[in-house]
Amino acid sequence: ARYDRRVTTAEVPVGHDVETAFVRGDDDALRRAYDEHGRLVYSFCAKSLGSERAKDVTQEVFLSAWRARDRYNPEKGRLGAWLMAIARNRVIDNVRSEKRHSDRRADEDTIELSTEAEVERTSDQMLVADALRELPERSREVITLAYFHDLTHPQISERTNIPLGTVKSDIRRGLARIRRHLEAQHD
Repeated sequence: ARYDRRVTTAEVPVGHDVETAFVRGDDDALRRAYDEHGRLVYSFCAKSLGSERAKDVTQEVFLSAWRARDRYNPEKGRLGAWLMAIARNRVIDNVRSEKRHSDRRADEDTIELSTEAEVERTSDQMLVADALRELPERSREVITLAYFHDLTHPQISERTNIPLGTVKSDIRRGLARIRRHLEAQHD
């Protein structure tokens, strides 16, 4: 389901975050969860299943999550990570189902599907990207330069005009936050 209306921060009471509202089953919580995490879940599903099947699987993910919301614990991890775990399981189920059906209709043309390992890798990449987005801008920048552009700490310091010690601290703290984000997802 696609929702057109967006919630502004002025409409959300203090202390009323999406995770808490979702667990409580508030009237607008499913829509808010979809608005906040739907693009990430759909993108993951589309990479593994193609755009048409991804629409249905994305809807299944949110409906399953809503029905099982009493199992979600905001203290153990973010809602987006929990939804991605559900999405990963749904995608794997869809891949397995399609492979069973394709074996039965070997004569017909079948679409090439992701393997379970590819599904896991794609999910992990998207979770790391989501964790990176949660970092402060400076930490995100230095980690990106270090791990995606293979720059050394002194090179990062020179390029960004950030003292070398601060670069090292930002990388260390940023990686620790990413690790906590990913660990919370796997709990």
